[in-house]
Amino acid sequence: MHDHPNVRAVQDALACADAVDGSGRPSSIRILPEAVHTAALAAAALGVEVGQIANSLIFSADGDPLLVLTSGAHRVDTKLIARTLELSRVDRATPEFVREHTGQAIGGVAPLGHPKPVRTLVDQALEGYAEVWAAGGVPQSVFPTTYAELLRITGGVPVKVN
Repeated sequence: MHDHPNVRAVQDALACADAVDGSGRPSSIRILPEAVHTAALAAAALGVEVGQIANSLIFSADGDPLLVLTSGAHRVDTKLIARTLELSRVDRATPEFVREHTGQAIGGVAPLGHPKPVRTLVDQALEGYAEVWAAGGVPQSVFPTTYAELLRITGGVPVKVN
């Protein structure tokens, strides 16, 4: 699975960004035995709190892609995000829209490794954890990182998502 094109793209992007985990070691993708399509499943597989899972959610923000990295313990308030960004609409994206803009499928969307950069917001609640886990390009791949690293490697903006 490490040779999957999406996983390679994400690992290459992590290496190019010199991304690190909570211990300061280079972030490296881990392949789990089974797909983890939800934060609860990912947390259980990793033995961490659900809030430590950084869900990568793609939205259509007035027709443009918007990536919101949110704690697995939260739901994104799209009306709040629209007001915060002064947009008329922020809607959940279709699977086709997600794949078009990230090259990845829902359930495995990583915070980076996309064909071109995607505007990114990062849930401030993730700052409460020394280490967080994000998807690595396919539903059974994850990697460890930190809130500060997510901001840095994605060029993301910290926000309140709910």
